[in-house]
Amino acid sequence: MKDLYNNLEVTSLLDPIAVTSIQTIDDIDLAGFNSACLVIALGLNGGTTPSSSHQIAFVLWDSADGDTYAVVETADMLDLTVTAGAILTTDAAAKYSVTYKFGYVGGKRYLRLIGTVTGSVSAITSISLIKGHPLDSPVD
Repeated sequence: MKDLYNNLEVTSLLDPIAVTSIQTIDDIDLAGFNSACLVIALGLNGGTTPSSSHQIAFVLWDSADGDTYAVVETADMLDLTVTAGAILTTDAAAKYSVTYKFGYVGGKRYLRLIGTVTGSVSAITSISLIKGHPLDSPVD
């Protein structure tokens, strides 16, 4: 059996909270790792029925220097089409009570994730970052 434990770093970017307003997670540093996966876990929405008027749009940005950010493109992500800058838009009830994983392959050192709430939304949300393929292992 191969050792995964010593070759990953898992960081909580947003501890489970009821998201009802915009959430911005800045300066996600990928230094020392060659792969990244964002995990967004959404609970049941307690707000108004999800629609284009009541949703959360998660937009991922990347940066080489931590100062100048640009929205990621489809080529920066694995198995995902970036739509209007969003990697996930929760505009339907079926998009809640789900855990999503997003593989980033853009090659920039820094990420920024912004979850913009439109209308009435209240969903317990947690966001984690898994960094892999470390330059030095084992990972502390």
